[in-house]
Amino acid sequence: MKKLTSLMAGTAALALAIPAQAADPDLLVFDWAGFEEPGLFATYTEKHGDSPSYTFYGDDDEAYQKLASGFKADTAHPCSQMVSKYRDAGLIEPWDVSRIPEFANIDPKYLNSPIFKDDQGVWYIPTDWGATAVAYNPEEVPAEDVASLNVFTNPKYQGRTSLPDSSDDVWALAYLATGVTDWTNVTEEQFAAAAAWLREAHQNVQSYWADPSEQAQTMASGEVLVSWSWNDGVTYLREDDYPVAFQREATEGSSSFFCGFVNMKDGPGSEDKLYDFINAWLRPEAGPALLDAIGYGHTSKAAMALISDEELVDAGLNEITAPVLAQTPNDPALRERQLAEFEKIKAGF
Repeated sequence: MKKLTSLMAGTAALALAIPAQAADPDLLVFDWAGFEEPGLFATYTEKHGDSPSYTFYGDDDEAYQKLASGFKADTAHPCSQMVSKYRDAGLIEPWDVSRIPEFANIDPKYLNSPIFKDDQGVWYIPTDWGATAVAYNPEEVPAEDVASLNVFTNPKYQGRTSLPDSSDDVWALAYLATGVTDWTNVTEEQFAAAAAWLREAHQNVQSYWADPSEQAQTMASGEVLVSWSWNDGVTYLREDDYPVAFQREATEGSSSFFCGFVNMKDGPGSEDKLYDFINAWLRPEAGPALLDAIGYGHTSKAAMALISDEELVDAGLNEITAPVLAQTPNDPALRERQLAEFEKIKAGF
C-alpha cells in the first residue's frame, strides 16, 4: 500500500488547494499531481540544492481557469489541446530555445503545429505522452467484456466503472465508442451520438476521478472494476501488486495525448532557474525516470532510446493495430461545447 498511501497524501494536499511541495522559493511549477518525481529534475536539485516548489491541479481546464484568474506561477504543464487557450489569453511567452540544448532532440511530430511553433517563436515544450484506455481487474472482468468500449454501458457493470473528470478524455472515449477517430472535424450528428453514448455510460459510473491516485484507490478497494485510465493509474496499481490490465486494443480503439510546459508571462520566480528546470526535464535520463515513476513516454528521442521495447510493451506504450484518437489541438469552440455538455451529463441532465 505504500505507493498509493503516499499518493493519497499528495491528493489531500491538492484538495486543500495549498502548495503541496514547498521548496525552492525562486521557482513555482503548476503541475499535475504526481509529477513532482525527483528523477525528472535531478540536475536542477543538484545545481540549486533544492527541488522546485509545486502547486498541483487535477485537470487542464481547472489549471487554465486558475491562471486566467490571476494565479501566478513560473510554468504550467498543459496538454496539447490547451495551448491555444493560453496563447489567446496572453498568458504565456515564447521559450528561448537557444537556452535549451536538448530541444533539438524532441521528436518533431510533437511540434508539428503553428500553435506550438511559429514565426514568433516556440510557445510550447512537449515533454511527455501517454495513452487513455481501459484499465480493469482481470480477476473480476473477463477479457471478452473489455474487447469493446461498450463495457462502459454494459448493465453488468452498473456502479462499478469510473471515468476521468476531464472533458477531453471522456469525449475521446465517447467519439471512439461511436466510430469517430479524428476529433478535428466533428459533425453535428457525431457530436449528438457521442453525447447520447456518454449519457448512457454515466448510468454505470461510480465516480469521476480527479487524479490517477484517486482512480487507483477506487480500483484497489474493489469499488471500481473498469476505468477509462491514463498510464499512471495502472502504474500505481502495479507497484502495489494489485491485479490490473490495460486494454488499448478494444475494437473501437483507444486514445493518445501529449503534454508539456509553457513559459508563463510575468512569472514570479527566476527565469534562469526555469530554464534549468526544463533542461533537467529534457535530459535523456529523465525518460527512464518518467516511465518508472508514472508510466509515460518522453518526447525526446534521446530519452526514448534508453527505454527497451519490452519496457514499452509492459507500460502500454507500444504501437498497436487498433484505432487511436489523438488528442491533438481541435476547434476551441468545440472544446467549450464539449465541456458544457459534460457538466450537464455529470449533473444528470
